Amino acid sequence: MKTAIYQQQLISLSHIPRDQYQNIFLAGKNGQLECPTCQEKVKMFLGIEMEPHFFHVSSPEKLCPDQVVIENSDDTPSYIERNGFKIPQGRTITVTNTNLELFQPAKPIAYSVPYTPTKKSMGQELPPYLQLLAEKGVVLDESQVSAVMETEGSLLVLAGAGSGKTRVLTARTAYMLDEKQAEPSSIMLVTFTSKAAAEMKNRLSSYPNMQRGKINQLVTGTFHSIFYRILMFHDASNWSSNNLLKKDWQRDKILKEAGKELQLSEKEFAYDLALQQIGLWKNSLLMPNDIKPASDFEESAVFLYKKYEEHKQKQRLFDFDDMLIGCYQLFISSPSLLEHYQDRFQYFLIDEFQDINKVQYELIKLLSGKNKNVCAVGDDDQAIYSFRGSDPSYLLDFEKDFPDTKLVILGQNYRSSHEIVSAANQMIALNKKRRLKRMEAQYASGIQPQLFFPFDEEEEATMIVTDIQEKISKGAKPGDFAILYRTNVSSRAIFERLAASNLPFKIDQDAEAFYDRFIIRSALAFLKVSLNEDDPNALNDLLPLLFLRQTVLKDIKAESILKDCSLLEALSHIKTAHAFQEKKLKKAVVLIRGLKHLSPAAAIEQIEKEIGFLDFIKKRGNESNKLEKGSDDLKDLKVAAKSFTAIEALLEHAQHMSAMNKEIKNMSRHFADAITLSTIHRAKGLEYQAVYLVGAVDGSLPHDFALESYRAGDDAPLEEERRLFYVAMTRAKEKLFISIPNYRRGKKAHRSRFLAPINKKRKTNL
Repeated sequence: MKTAIYQQQLISLSHIPRDQYQNIFLAGKNGQLECPTCQEKVKMFLGIEMEPHFFHVSSPEKLCPDQVVIENSDDTPSYIERNGFKIPQGRTITVTNTNLELFQPAKPIAYSVPYTPTKKSMGQELPPYLQLLAEKGVVLDESQVSAVMETEGSLLVLAGAGSGKTRVLTARTAYMLDEKQAEPSSIMLVTFTSKAAAEMKNRLSSYPNMQRGKINQLVTGTFHSIFYRILMFHDASNWSSNNLLKKDWQRDKILKEAGKELQLSEKEFAYDLALQQIGLWKNSLLMPNDIKPASDFEESAVFLYKKYEEHKQKQRLFDFDDMLIGCYQLFISSPSLLEHYQDRFQYFLIDEFQDINKVQYELIKLLSGKNKNVCAVGDDDQAIYSFRGSDPSYLLDFEKDFPDTKLVILGQNYRSSHEIVSAANQMIALNKKRRLKRMEAQYASGIQPQLFFPFDEEEEATMIVTDIQEKISKGAKPGDFAILYRTNVSSRAIFERLAASNLPFKIDQDAEAFYDRFIIRSALAFLKVSLNEDDPNALNDLLPLLFLRQTVLKDIKAESILKDCSLLEALSHIKTAHAFQEKKLKKAVVLIRGLKHLSPAAAIEQIEKEIGFLDFIKKRGNESNKLEKGSDDLKDLKVAAKSFTAIEALLEHAQHMSAMNKEIKNMSRHFADAITLSTIHRAKGLEYQAVYLVGAVDGSLPHDFALESYRAGDDAPLEEERRLFYVAMTRAKEKLFISIPNYRRGKKAHRSRFLAPINKKRKTNL
């Protein structure tokens, strides 16, 4: 069915503007749509694999004939034909605009390669232990066997997505212990998470001839855990865990105290970003005196870095980054100690080598200086952590520091279908700085990755959740699905749609709720004060945005009592040292008071442009953050606000969603089977039956900052964004859905440039 009755008028999906689809969908959900033939309640289907249509709530299979909409000139009514009679109707929201934007159905990507199963043959007879492993079900392909058996000298294993690198690392370790009789304590196995280290130990314990005693003698763990143990052994008094700054708020407190010397307001300056920048410098082995600030923000951050280090040294404190730097400095300052560890550790196995940073790389270089038995396992096509100091060039240029390196490429993908793997291959091939390789899948599903075209972020969320509901109703499990996005803020609409459904889902425990973000809370504070001029908490939140210190709140309260007026009115009577500022405050009071008469979207526009919120964001330093700019948060809030006609409703919704975020985090710990909401970064290393990749448009993926860098002549960030897209694609085992919204943050969007190579048919030689 394409027609329904809404607000006593006939509407047709072929005539409704695309920006109205979400509203009509919500109207159906709220019981406001009727079948024009039988008058029963209907809802609108808005999903991915079927075109939008209306269906009966009581009996979805029931089909009533569509009514005919006859369009006339603007000064005459429209009619519907019912039982042979023409019944006049009031003017409806149907339009005759020839430029009407139509719904674009989902379609498969154009690129396809015929699937040819690869013949696997072992070019060599397996040694006894690998034969024993095979009998126990741990079967290795030819490349994996080579990676396991090359135990002497330097080895670089390029382990593509889904190629079984964990199996290779554990099988190699077991092979060295059993076949090569290597001393367990001479092997260092480095992982990037403690969870990965525990998984490898557990897997090793299931292998033949692997006694728990031997496994426990292996030196395994993350870089931090391993090198912290060394520090504790040699200098326990200075590296006691009691002196560790474990929490962000502890480090934040030190920075804020130092910031007082520069008169940096806690609300005006982005201390969280400064802390992130300091960590990046430290992991790159850059001390305060080594840094040449490139902006006012960096100049302040360098000052805070210096004061931060001085404070820690004085109080004998240290942070997680100091564990690696401290061990590096210990080895440099004590050659005899370094030699001791060079003699002790004969073999190094390093997982996720593409994610290694400078201090980690330098530590491995120092310790392996004598034996050079370094097995580096990684995939340059999955290097996505430059924001925390990781550098894929250590993998790309591995042979420079480790001559005579042997190279093994694990080219078999055991996770994803041929259709997904071949598309991912085609897409990532456009990166220039990469090792040449091409993954091969083990099976073909016959299902191409699908592109779908929502109108905007709101409709995108509705289409995805509808599609998941459809698939679960047909037997799929919630845990089969993952919804991936570039940054956490992009999950706002998806979260809201899932929170309103009965589907179980889980989110990152440390993901900040959209309405709890600083910029969002600050903007909403204006709306709260507009509705309640005596709200002290809201007024306190917006003072920094008016470039006033929070100590001014006492003066405002005093003025309110003396002049018997509201707190907001008292703000206009505050005396400052500058006449122009007092004039601006008087104007701001009038503007804030008038917000309550506007729609939520118009009110936020007023806050942004007339009250000077953008000036505050720039001064605070948020615009220097590559990943999440404060002004982008404001744009996202405007999109969310369009769904509400009253400010009260938006504020109530914001409060409800913040509470729901906390509740979902608590509940998701107990979900064994739930839909996953995650950033692409967090999803790395994981796999799902079906993946929905949201926001595949320029500005989102690739991110704006990468496009800006590319226009300035630096293509490294853009290549990393393409790797991020590759990681997202290769999380999917069988089904991949890529969303290309027509509008993003209220503006016309352009499909991601990364889609170009997979949206063209493959050229064939005739």
